[in-house]
Amino acid sequence: MAPSMISDTVNPLPDRIGNWLLIRYRFMTGVMAQLLSTAIMLLTNPSLGNPAIRAVLMKQIYFTGFEAARIILLVALILGTVIVSQVVGLVGGGNGSLTGKVLVWVVFLELGPLLTAMIVIARSGTAIAAELGSMKINGEIRSLELMGIAPERYLLLPRVVGVGLSVLLLTIYFVLTAFAGGFLIVSLGRHIPYDQFIQGIVASLGLREVLMLLAKGTSFGLIIPIICCTAGMSVGTSATEIPQAATKAVITSLFAVFILDGLITYLASWFVMA
Repeated sequence: MAPSMISDTVNPLPDRIGNWLLIRYRFMTGVMAQLLSTAIMLLTNPSLGNPAIRAVLMKQIYFTGFEAARIILLVALILGTVIVSQVVGLVGGGNGSLTGKVLVWVVFLELGPLLTAMIVIARSGTAIAAELGSMKINGEIRSLELMGIAPERYLLLPRVVGVGLSVLLLTIYFVLTAFAGGFLIVSLGRHIPYDQFIQGIVASLGLREVLMLLAKGTSFGLIIPIICCTAGMSVGTSATEIPQAATKAVITSLFAVFILDGLITYLASWFVMA
């Protein structure tokens, strides 16, 4: 009998589907439990003033925020330049108002938060999952528990807060860079009325748009580290599980970010219609 037939007989399709769903359910349950635990620690006793925890927090902000600023700068400049160039090519350089509106609709509300989150997932998400997985395999997390130090407070909380603050600030930085950089670069070759460009941005940018940006930046910044920390802490005893945990962290984080993006956009449009 062929190996594939033996495999299908021993592990039929319904069992494989059930196992897959059970694994995903357990992982998402762990993510929700970690989210609730983090919220409770932040509201009750965050302990961020502790020197050891503050050191982990500052290192996370440096790695996730400061070191990613150059990548964000480059991507934002390219994106802003491409969008402004496309709009100017379609409607002409005299319609600066429409150019500003398109930047708000496309970059401010959607691409800015999404691309920032994707960059953070690629850089910091994989690093967090791999680092925590390695620490668990090497027994470092067990050693912390034996010394009476809660891993959730020393390892997870500063990473969640650090990544959350970094994602929110990087999102704002991305949007501002795309707006200013795209306009300035395209203006070198084509004339775009500055006053019309600003008027288009101001006309399209209201309280709803600002709240949407802040909501996406905050929610993305919280869900990404929580998922990555959960994936890293779920590693067992084999070193081969570390790259699997990193892959799971990236895929799950991307899925969660897109779900949250659609949900926030839908809720914002629903409130406008109401």
